[in-house]
Amino acid sequence: MSRVTFRERARYWFDNTMSKGTASLIGWLAVVSVALILVVTGLTLWFAPREPDGVDGAGQVLWIALMHALTPSKVASDKGTFGYMAVMFAGSLGGIFIVSMLVGLLSNGLKQRVDKLRRGRSRIVESGHTVVLGWSDQLFTIVGELAKAHASQRGSVIAVLAEHDKLAMEEEIREHVGDLGRTRLVCRTGRPTEPRDLELMNLAAARSVVVLSPEGEDPDAHVIKILLALAKRAGVHPPVVAALASGRNLAAARLAGGPDVHLVDSDDTASRLIVQSSRQSGMSVVCMDLLNFDDGEIYLRPASEVAGQTYGEALHGYQSATLIGLRRDGAISLNPAMDTPITEADQVILIAHDDSTIHPAHGAPRIEERAIVATERDAHEPERTLLLNWNGRAEQIVRYLDGYVAPGSVLEVAADHPKAGQGLDGLRNLTVNVKDCDTTDRYALESLGLGLFQHVIVLSDDRFKPHHADTRTLMTLLQLRDMQQTLGEQYSIVSEMHDENNRSLAEVTEADDIVISDTVIGLLLAQLAENQHLADVFGYLFDSRGSEIYPRPASAYVEPGVEVGFSTVVEAARRRGETAIGYRTAWARNNPPHYGIVLNPAKTERLSLGPHDSVIVLSER
Repeated sequence: MSRVTFRERARYWFDNTMSKGTASLIGWLAVVSVALILVVTGLTLWFAPREPDGVDGAGQVLWIALMHALTPSKVASDKGTFGYMAVMFAGSLGGIFIVSMLVGLLSNGLKQRVDKLRRGRSRIVESGHTVVLGWSDQLFTIVGELAKAHASQRGSVIAVLAEHDKLAMEEEIREHVGDLGRTRLVCRTGRPTEPRDLELMNLAAARSVVVLSPEGEDPDAHVIKILLALAKRAGVHPPVVAALASGRNLAAARLAGGPDVHLVDSDDTASRLIVQSSRQSGMSVVCMDLLNFDDGEIYLRPASEVAGQTYGEALHGYQSATLIGLRRDGAISLNPAMDTPITEADQVILIAHDDSTIHPAHGAPRIEERAIVATERDAHEPERTLLLNWNGRAEQIVRYLDGYVAPGSVLEVAADHPKAGQGLDGLRNLTVNVKDCDTTDRYALESLGLGLFQHVIVLSDDRFKPHHADTRTLMTLLQLRDMQQTLGEQYSIVSEMHDENNRSLAEVTEADDIVISDTVIGLLLAQLAENQHLADVFGYLFDSRGSEIYPRPASAYVEPGVEVGFSTVVEAARRRGETAIGYRTAWARNNPPHYGIVLNPAKTERLSLGPHDSVIVLSER
């Protein structure tokens, strides 16, 4: 083994000190400066010991050398012998290099510090803030909704951690969301899967954490890794809400995050909503109205104001809020039996515009008995449904549809997708037929005989990128609407899309309902970030078991064209074992943003519902 020389050791040591950054470089520059000043002072005392005039002693010469090193321009005012001028010139020349290097080092160090701050690598010091980990299109919906929820609060903060440039994230969020009002946005650049980067978010003081499912391949693995990083942290853990793309990964995610993590199965929720919307036109709009923070929201509060009454009696117990269910011993029940007694230990589940508007009703409700219609529910008969296109959640959609329809119902699948119709064994109520079809081709659609179907579902083809898939869906919707108008056929059309901006384009097609899955999931995550107890309420609402939302003909409840108070509509629904939560007018069904749907009207509101209007109820089938 060759022996390391002193020169190599010295060079290695020097390289290590130089690699320590700006502070080390400035230290070496200070050493060089001191050496230069001492050399200049020594040479001056040697060559010109009596210059300049009036200078006496080494201390004053040392000061003059220091000034020439730091201010090289002082040499222009010097006078004296050639030796003195030569030494001062040499000192000033060395000072030029030293000062130039010092300015360069300080400038570079400051630039690095500014770049670090620009990248968002400082630890935030907020408290009570909402943390969003990850980046997807759902982020814009979440930030916008949380800003609405906190509109009346000062000092509200939303903190985002993602692998993007800090300034780029802030600019893109403001471009999509607009003015955030009193809510402040704080972005940090980092990897949410790294515990060290999570420390930037001050999670111990956070109000809640939202974990997004990113775009790309295997997004659930990324979410599970973030949950593991969160679980690894010691100390206080704020409530966590996470979105998963596939229900197959729920068990792994629950194990990674622990029992307190609220998991949202994106595919499952979107599939249930598509199926329910195909059967009840306007279902997605009703759900979005309940999920957003614009109008009616769902609240849980003590039942003391209506304790001692039955559920049916308590339906008239609130003037500007709508009772929809009960929470008893942690279990949620929407539209329970009308004779269910309410106790002090229960919580009521209400729809209200704001928690400050929830007040008990005064006096008995005004019921117009003559306007109430006594009718029986329609029999549950077999149906024919047409499913156009295929994607990863189509199998789940078909299975959920099988749980809703009557035995003997038929589902026709028309798609040119290579996996269309696969994995549909074990259906109980549906008979499935699969046909190869280009769903954007007019002649291919006409050959399907659409007039034979009651419902048409148009899925987004996952073989294409989201923007292209939405474009193909729009083409299919235009073809269907033109065929309806030309042939005079009647069937409901429900479509799935990716981009919320395409909804306005799809309105031209007058589709009965359009489900924007990313928007719905974003709204649900925002709601759960504010109140985790609502997870059970929305889980019950999207389940095929128990009561669900149904828009039903108003003529089955009150006489068409007769002006009544909404309390009369509530009473008519109560007598059918249903909970009325609003109504939909036919004339505004294509007018955004609510499409004719009014949720939680005041009990005293006067309205006249026509033969084509609907009453929105919670009911078991």
